Amino acid sequence: MCRHLAYLGEPVSPAEAVFRAPHALLVQSYAPADMRGGGSVNADGFGLGWYPGPGSPPLRHRRSTPLWTDETLPPLAAAVTSGAFVAAVRNGTTGLPVTEAAAAPFTAGRWLFSHNGVVRGYPDALAELAKTLPVTELLTLEAPTDSVVLWALLRARLATGEDPLAAVAELTLAVEAAAPGSRLNFLLTDGSTLIGTTWTHALSVLETPAGSVVPGLRPGPGAPPPGTPGSNVWLASEPLDGDPRWRPVPDHHAVRATAAGVDLLPLTQERS
Repeated sequence: MCRHLAYLGEPVSPAEAVFRAPHALLVQSYAPADMRGGGSVNADGFGLGWYPGPGSPPLRHRRSTPLWTDETLPPLAAAVTSGAFVAAVRNGTTGLPVTEAAAAPFTAGRWLFSHNGVVRGYPDALAELAKTLPVTELLTLEAPTDSVVLWALLRARLATGEDPLAAVAELTLAVEAAAPGSRLNFLLTDGSTLIGTTWTHALSVLETPAGSVVPGLRPGPGAPPPGTPGSNVWLASEPLDGDPRWRPVPDHHAVRATAAGVDLLPLTQERS
C-alpha cells in the first residue's frame, strides 16, 4: 500500500513533513511501519501538491521514481510555504502501470486527492460504478489504475456541488459494496477543508493550536503568533514524529478539518 499525508493550517514548509521530520514521508517510503501486507517499500512514484496562496489553484510535482532518488523536490519543498498540501509515495498494485500519471496527488480545479489502498477485483469490480461516467472521460483517464478511476468518480460528485464529506462517504460505501474488502483511505482538500478516511488501513491525526511549534514541523514565514485562534491539522498514514498528541483515527471513520477544528465521524452514519 501507499503512504500519504496532508496538512491544513497556518503556512508551513512541506519539507518538514516530507523530508525532515523523524518519520517523514521520505522515511516511510523505504521504512514504513504499517503496510498491512501490502508490500515493504513505496518506490513506484511520489507526488506533492500545494496551494501557493489563498484562492489559488494547486501546484504539483510528481515523478514515477522513488522519492529518495529525486534531487529536485527537496530544495523546491524547502522554498515553499503553504497553508494546505498533500503528499504521497506509491506502492503500485501488481499489474498496474508505474507512471507519473499514476502517482498521487491527483487534481482537478481547486481539489487535491490521494488514495492509499486497493480496490479488490479491479477493474471488473468498478465496471458498474464506472458506467455513470461519460465514455470520453473513461477513455482519457490519466492512467488505468483503481485510484485514478476512484478520483474520476469522486470528482464527478464534487462537480455537482455535493458536500465533499458526503461525496467521500458515499463513494467509500459504494465501492465497498461493489468490491468488498477494499482498502479506501482517502485524502481530499480544496485548501480550506481537509477530509480523510480510514477504511481498512491506518491514519493518524495531529491537531495543534495556531502559532504553536511542533518539533520537526516548524511554522513558515508569516505564521501567526502563539495564541492565535484556529488550529493546524496534520493527517498521515503514520505519525511523523513522537509527539504524544498524535492519535489514531478509528477504522471506518472520516476526519473533517477546517480552520475551526476537527470533526471525527463514522462513515456508515455519514451516509444517512
